[in-house]
Amino acid sequence: MISLNINNKTYSLEADADTPLLWVLRDIVGLVGTKYGCGVAQCGACVVHLNGEAVRSCVTKVSRAIGQKVVTIEGLSEKNDHPLQKAWLELDVAQCGYCQAGQIMAAAVLLKENKQPTDADIDIAMAGNICRCGTYLRIREAIHLAADIQQKSKKR
Repeated sequence: MISLNINNKTYSLEADADTPLLWVLRDIVGLVGTKYGCGVAQCGACVVHLNGEAVRSCVTKVSRAIGQKVVTIEGLSEKNDHPLQKAWLELDVAQCGYCQAGQIMAAAVLLKENKQPTDADIDIAMAGNICRCGTYLRIREAIHLAADIQQKSKKR
């Protein structure tokens, strides 16, 4: 039996310590927002936060998450109103939508570390997240919009 803190809730789970965190999240806990893309940490569809850092859950053993704080796309905000989620909807970023949870989770770490990223900052930070539909320009625009939304909400 292992205990995990996922989205600020504690779960006691039966899982082998070597199981990828992705499969524990999806198959055991039932949080299916995090997607399986490649299984080898190359596409970014499976990005979650582990203690505030973006990790590829398809290659992160669940044993690494024990005693840590895991946040999935479902836990990014209580009401789906994170600035990135608002920007994604406002700019209609998603086409097929498959990669979007991983894109948003990676972008959330970027915006936490860099409140007003340049295009180059965004391109570097998001380079490991693949979008089959090629919505990279809308993703970049949404990250800029989310940065502006964050700044305006702090001024209130």
